[in-house]
Parts: sequence; C-alpha cells; structure tokens
Amino acid sequence: MSTKRVRVGLQLQPQHADYQTIRRTAAEAEEIGADIVFNWDHFYPLYGEPEGKHFECWTMLAAWAEQTSRVEIGALVTCNSYRNPELLADMARTVDHISDGRLILGIGSGWFEKDYDEYGYEFGTAGGRLDDLAGALPRIESRLAKLNPAPTRHIPVLIGGGGEKKTLRLVAKHADIWHGFGDVPTIERKVGILRQHCADVGRDPAEIEISCGVQGKPSEIGGQLRDLGVSLFTVGLGGPDYDLSALREWVAWRDEINA
Repeated sequence: MSTKRVRVGLQLQPQHADYQTIRRTAAEAEEIGADIVFNWDHFYPLYGEPEGKHFECWTMLAAWAEQTSRVEIGALVTCNSYRNPELLADMARTVDHISDGRLILGIGSGWFEKDYDEYGYEFGTAGGRLDDLAGALPRIESRLAKLNPAPTRHIPVLIGGGGEKKTLRLVAKHADIWHGFGDVPTIERKVGILRQHCADVGRDPAEIEISCGVQGKPSEIGGQLRDLGVSLFTVGLGGPDYDLSALREWVAWRDEINA
C-alpha cells in the first residue's frame, strides 16, 4: 500500500468543446477539490468526430496558470516530438512562474500519427520516438538548470506510458511521477517492472509517485490500486459537455482515505 496521501486529478480533454466551456470546467474542478487539472497534447480529437473542435495544449496551460489559484496543472502528456527540448524546458519554466509553482511537466514519446502527418513531424517508429525521449530528458534537465530566473521549485516530471523495456526505465531514471493505465493486474505487473528498473539504476522506488487513469467507481477499484502503490487517481473527460460527477465521487473517496 502507498504511504503517500491520495490525490485526484482530472484530465480535461480539450476536444469537441468551446473554450468557454473548458475554462468553466477547469474552474469548477478546482472548486470541487481536484488536486491536479491536466489537459493533453494533441492537435485533433482522439475520439468522436475526427475533425471536431480542438485546442492546443501549452497555450491553454498558460491561461489556466492565470485562471486558477490552487490546483496543479499540466499536460497528460506533452508529446516530446513537437518541441525542441530546450524550448519545452523554457515553456515549462515560464508556466511554472505564471502559476506560482503549480506546473507538472508531463511528457511522453508520442503516438498519434494524424498529429504528426498533419503538422509536418516525422512519425518514425515507436522505438525511435522513445530513443528521442531518452535523449531529450537530460537536455530538458540541463536547460532548466541554466534558465534565469530559475524555476520556482523543482518542477515535477511525469512520464506517461507503459512500455516495459524503455519507458519504465526512463521513469526510473528521470521521473517524479509515473502515469499508467489499464486494469488492476496490468498495473500490478508494471509496478513490479518499474521497481526492478529502479533497483537496476539505483533509485528508491518510493521517490516516484504512481498515477493511474481510472474509470468506474472508487469503491470498486480504488482500494485495489492503492494497495499496489497508486496514490494519484485521474479521471478523464471529453467534451462537448463535461460531467464532473465522477470527479466528485473520487474526491469524496480521497477525503475519506486521507482523513
């Protein structure tokens, strides 16, 4: 079982909705008590009408940094392919300052081929994109250490993905948070693999917060996931309307667990 306090996030997927609705929902999620509000880094909807309404990730995060006052914010996750690593570090540092130290730098290797094709990025292979991410993470760390002014805090790095050979090893080496997804047996297996990677690189796995995307009721899966070490539970919602009833339920469960 995790000894970390339970936290609850919302992935507010910026698809199929007007921005006014997205902005209002982010504010409501903060009022409900979410610990983190994430968006995602895509250029087109991932489901529903493929040419539906959609908004860009990092400009939105800067707006959320001004609009909100308590919740942490971040991308679940930034696609490493879309921005030079040094630029991304500078963007993250800037949003960190705008938000008074509430940014989480979520990052992954990328996978949605339509984004690449439509915006002129080379898609390549899954292995090649993971190799690019492995090369980018030290460059991001190096640039963050050089920027003036420096970030307001150590910006937590969240790595998303479940690849057992490459992704989880990158988590062991670089991440403060690992975000995974899948049923309870899947998370159990990947947590075990992550712990082995931590042993291989000399990292205490307790330093890494385990995050999981959740569907269903906390009374059904919350306890099982927490027993595996999960302490951050994230509800995903797409537009055009955002029903926050699941978020409310998970926040109430969190408050009971943390009491």
